[in-house]
Amino acid sequence: MRDSSELSIRLAVPDSPLRGSSGSARRRRNRHGRGLRGDLVPSHLPGARTRSERFEDWVMESAQRLERLWGDRIQDVQIIVQEIPDGLESMTPLALRGLLGTSTAAVDKRPAIITVYRHPIEMAAKGYVPTNELVHDVVVEQIAELLGMTPEAVDPAYGRSRA
Repeated sequence: MRDSSELSIRLAVPDSPLRGSSGSARRRRNRHGRGLRGDLVPSHLPGARTRSERFEDWVMESAQRLERLWGDRIQDVQIIVQEIPDGLESMTPLALRGLLGTSTAAVDKRPAIITVYRHPIEMAAKGYVPTNELVHDVVVEQIAELLGMTPEAVDPAYGRSRA
């Protein structure tokens, strides 16, 4: 296991009225107390992981790979997984086109922050490239922007999803 001080991934999920489950939906499913008796898929099998948990795992794998390559230079970078970009309603379609992740340089005592947007990446990857490779490319692009380098210099495997 990794020490939490090295790399941190924090899930930032915007509040949505659709997220909460209403009491009536819960009542209908378990009307006579016959709800699910246990997990449908045991927790040790891959099918037990949700899409968002798998996405976070891919971001963590990418961050760990880059940490092995760059060590202390990216150790303090904080990676946030967010469902969709903030202020989505006010963005133009042209601005949304390439918005898969953003980076903010370190300021004063705050660490550099990389934000990876789950839904736009999943939509961009759908049917064209494996999602985990696109996630890695987005993280590499954001690290490269923070370091002032090209993505190919940050990770030689960058772009394998496009080849």
